[in-house]
Amino acid sequence: MVLAAVGQICSTASMAHNLAQCQKLVSKAVAAGAKALFLPEASDYIASSATESVSLCQDASKSPFVRGLQQAARENSLSINVGIHEPTEPPSKRIRNTLIWIDKEGDIVHRYQKLHVFDIDLRPDGPKLKESDSTEPGHETVAPYSNTLGKIGSLICFDLRFPEPALRLRRLGAEVILYPSAFTVPTGKLHWEVLMRARAIETQSWVIAAAQCGRHNEKRVSYGDAIVITPNGQIAGRLDHVDDLEDEKENAREPDLLTINIDLESVKTVRKGIPLLRRTDVYPEV
Repeated sequence: MVLAAVGQICSTASMAHNLAQCQKLVSKAVAAGAKALFLPEASDYIASSATESVSLCQDASKSPFVRGLQQAARENSLSINVGIHEPTEPPSKRIRNTLIWIDKEGDIVHRYQKLHVFDIDLRPDGPKLKESDSTEPGHETVAPYSNTLGKIGSLICFDLRFPEPALRLRRLGAEVILYPSAFTVPTGKLHWEVLMRARAIETQSWVIAAAQCGRHNEKRVSYGDAIVITPNGQIAGRLDHVDDLEDEKENAREPDLLTINIDLESVKTVRKGIPLLRRTDVYPEV
């Protein structure tokens, strides 16, 4: 078994503030003896507008947030998985929502770009949130990354709604699947736990979901509930979540950490106990 640390923060438009939150979790993870720290989607910043988001976006090699975490990883011999924003190739003015692995030497060794962007328009009575206006979707399922916790497949937030990429990662050898997120409160209450458990059961894999939690700005609040699910669909551990949007105070939440022992033998046991022999002669293999 290997100890994993799963973080929950409330990012703002200040990368210095966000880095400080993550550094606190690095210290807690190291003190607990964790071998890897998992941080949420958009840990570097959450802006109040698409224009502000694009203006804050920097190449990882220049980002003070990323460089700060690289230094923390190197100084503490701790692997860090973190969601950030990266610029697209010109002339595009959109950004990439990516998940990177920083190894214990401080090097970026793996990268995944979010496949599915969240577009919703329920006007005139409901909200409008069109992530595709500012964010370029990815174009591939990236093969799992191997480290001390096993073979880890990367997905992000809204990817959770689609079983196909998780099933493909399972076929590519994944034993752990990640969903770092910044879920909205209404959708979190409805679907967060049940979808996480479904993806774990379908793939017979550990599911780890670091989460944003709390009010980021006047427009946006994230649900929280950072969670770890076993390959059999059981909740191994979870953190706090937002119950009431009206009660959520500005920047009221402190970073929090969940530690869980990841037992890869349980993956073998579950897969052996309930073999999933797919009928690819009837339907296509994902």
